[in-house]
Amino acid sequence: MVVVIPTYDEAANLAWIVGRLRRAQPDVDVLVVDDHSPDGTGQIADGLAAADSHVHVLHRAGKGGLGAAYLAGFAWALAAGYDVVGEMDADGSHQPEQLHRLLDGLQGADLVIGSRWVPGGSVVNWPRRREVLSRGGNLYVRLLLGIDVRDATAGYRLFRREALEKIDLGSVRSTGYVFQTDLVTRCLRAGLVVREVPIEFVERVRGESKMSGQVALESLKRITHWGVRERWEQARRRRSPRPPKARRPS
Repeated sequence: MVVVIPTYDEAANLAWIVGRLRRAQPDVDVLVVDDHSPDGTGQIADGLAAADSHVHVLHRAGKGGLGAAYLAGFAWALAAGYDVVGEMDADGSHQPEQLHRLLDGLQGADLVIGSRWVPGGSVVNWPRRREVLSRGGNLYVRLLLGIDVRDATAGYRLFRREALEKIDLGSVRSTGYVFQTDLVTRCLRAGLVVREVPIEFVERVRGESKMSGQVALESLKRITHWGVRERWEQARRRRSPRPPKARRPS
């Protein structure tokens, strides 16, 4: 198993979070995907890899978005032969000490999501406004896309290899945070088993968040487009005439 950690300007957090992950799950490998961070995050990652054979680094030419970084990491992991591929943020919001919850949930599932909004899940140090926006955004996703996932935007995940191979990663065009919703929707449309397990999400205490109002608006626009398209296709299928039933021979 490997956990993919995308980074951009996470010099203050990377060694800290990788160290916690390695202590919590000593048998799990780590792949840092760095988008040419100007603050030296890539060099820190190289140092960690040089000191620990369980840590690997993939350097990208520039900042290409969260989804693009994960797609590059997934391709690397699949080529390396891993059976389970995880996602985790570098800022400490996803606690490595709770990874065992996702591993336990993987029994009988193709994708496990560490969820803030299922019973037992929680957030720490979030203002009320941000919680309302996240809950409301996920409700919008459920209603518009017709999926039964409470935290479709969550980024703490484990995929089975077969799931990533089945959902056609080569056709994914989402590069930002909407990537998370895109992949869970693809898994459900492919008939895969998606399970949510509760986690405690902790707001970052070091460095700057990459989420902004513009990023959130872009995600909302993409999800709206998918939802409208899905509803139109459903209506078209209902309008399509059914083939006549074959007559029984007399």
